[in-house]
Amino acid sequence: MPNSEESLTTGSWEKALLSIDATLQHAISNLNKTAFQIAIVVKSNRVLAGTLTDGDVRRGLLNGMRMDSSIEPIVNRDSLVVPPELSQNSVLQVMKANRVHQLPIVDEGRHVVGLHLLDELMEPRQLQNIMVIMAGGLGTRLRPHTENCPKPMLPVDGKPILRHIIERARTEGFKHFILAVHYLGNMIEEYCGDGSQWNVQIDYLREESPLGTAGAISLLNPRPEQPFIVSNADVLTDIRYGDILDYHCQHGASATMAVRIHKWQHPFGVVHTKGVKIMGFEEKPVFQNHINAGVYVLNPDALDTLKTGEHCDMPTLFSRLQSSDAQTIVYPIHEPWLDVGHVDALNQAQSERPEKT
Repeated sequence: MPNSEESLTTGSWEKALLSIDATLQHAISNLNKTAFQIAIVVKSNRVLAGTLTDGDVRRGLLNGMRMDSSIEPIVNRDSLVVPPELSQNSVLQVMKANRVHQLPIVDEGRHVVGLHLLDELMEPRQLQNIMVIMAGGLGTRLRPHTENCPKPMLPVDGKPILRHIIERARTEGFKHFILAVHYLGNMIEEYCGDGSQWNVQIDYLREESPLGTAGAISLLNPRPEQPFIVSNADVLTDIRYGDILDYHCQHGASATMAVRIHKWQHPFGVVHTKGVKIMGFEEKPVFQNHINAGVYVLNPDALDTLKTGEHCDMPTLFSRLQSSDAQTIVYPIHEPWLDVGHVDALNQAQSERPEKT
C-alpha cells in the first residue's frame, strides 16, 4: 500500500490533470484513461481550478451538454483538498468522514502536487451483492456462429464473452454470480462450473423456455437481500459495476437502467413546415437518444411485480414499477460499450474490443 510520500512522487496522478479549457470529450477521455474516477482541473502552472468526477459528466450529459461543450459549467470549484504534510492516517479519516474516494493534494499556493486514492489506502471491498447474467438467449442474429455454441461462449480476445464479464466484475469485489441459462446451457455450465476456478461462486437459473430478461429473475430463490446487478451476456463494456450499484443506492432508486447516447444522422435535408408554409431548412440533422445499455440494478422488492416463470422483458418491468410509483432512474454511461448481438459487432469485438473514447 503506497504511503503519502509515494503518492506525491510516483507521477501517475499527473494523468488526472485536465486544463480548464478542456471540452467534455477531453474530460471523458481523461476519466477513461486514468480510471481514477476524477479529473483535477487546473489553470496555468497547475493552480487548482476544481475537480470533475464521473457523476459530474453524467449530469452534464443528461442536461444536454455535447462532446464539444466546455467543462467550465460542471467543474466543482469547492472540492475538498488536503496539504502535503497531512499523514496517511489523517487523510484516510478525512476521506471516510466526507465519503470521498479521491483527494487532491494542494500546496500553500493552490498548486496541485499529488492525489490520494482511497483504493490505495484500503483493501479492495468485497461486495455481498449478487450479479445475475442473462446467458440463455438463442443468439438468432449471430447464426451460424451460434448453431453449436451459445452466444455468451463466443470467443473474444481468446476468452468467452461471459468470462470477460465475470472477471471484470470480480475485480470490483463481486463474488457471487447467478447465470440464467437456456439455449445450450449445458455448455455454459460445463465451462463455468461452480466458479471455484476463478475464486467466485456461480449458481444457475435454468429456464425451461425463454422468459425474457426480467422473467428469468423471477426464478431467483432465495430472493436477494440487497440490491443486485443484472447484465445481458452479450454486452462488452468498461462500465464499473460497483459505481452503478453505488449510484443506485445513493439515489434511493427501486430500479436503475444504464443508458448510452446513440447518435444518428438523417440522410436527407429536412424541411420544417407549418401547414403549407416553409419555416426553415436543416441539412442532414444529427439526432441523439438514450438507448438501453443492457445493465441494470434492482432492489429485491422489484421482484414483487413478477410472476414466477412468466415471460417479461426489462422495459415491461420498469413500466410496472413506474405505475406503482417506484423510483426508476437512468445511469448514463460514456465508457466503451459494445452490444455483441449481431455478426458485425462480434467481428468488431474479436478484432479490436470496444474502442476507448
